[in-house]
Amino acid sequence: MTMRGGASVLGILSLWLTAAPAQAAIIGTCTINVQTTGTLSPNPTINVFGSTQAGGSAASVSVTTSSLLCSLLNLLDCYGLSAPAPVNFLSAPSGGDANVTFASTYTVDSVTYGGSTITRVSNGTRIIPVNLTATKSTGIFPAGTYQAQVVFRCE
Repeated sequence: MTMRGGASVLGILSLWLTAAPAQAAIIGTCTINVQTTGTLSPNPTINVFGSTQAGGSAASVSVTTSSLLCSLLNLLDCYGLSAPAPVNFLSAPSGGDANVTFASTYTVDSVTYGGSTITRVSNGTRIIPVNLTATKSTGIFPAGTYQAQVVFRCE
């Protein structure tokens, strides 16, 4: 992607995944598959990179939760999902990581949650979009290649 002033910046949002049962009493599985990686794009003043900016795109994961105990007891909150924002870029040019804060969101069943919010879900399969925003509090992002990762969790 090309930005104004001839500077080139590429942002890539990739997801690393972890899954663990929430409680010992819940015996089951939670499977997470990356459907698409996302793209971070800059705002016009080049102090924000985000998947919701023009030209950006959300990452998405498919989450399948299954627990016999949850099915037998008709429980609605067997697993907790979250997608906390990273604290820095996975890779960035010199100065690109300075004075940057990150925020993430994810959407479950048409409701958007802050990345660190744990959302309880029942058994089933869902496609979940994940968005990330990086904001530089002073200055602009220098030209170069940036990578960030969000760890999507099912616990």
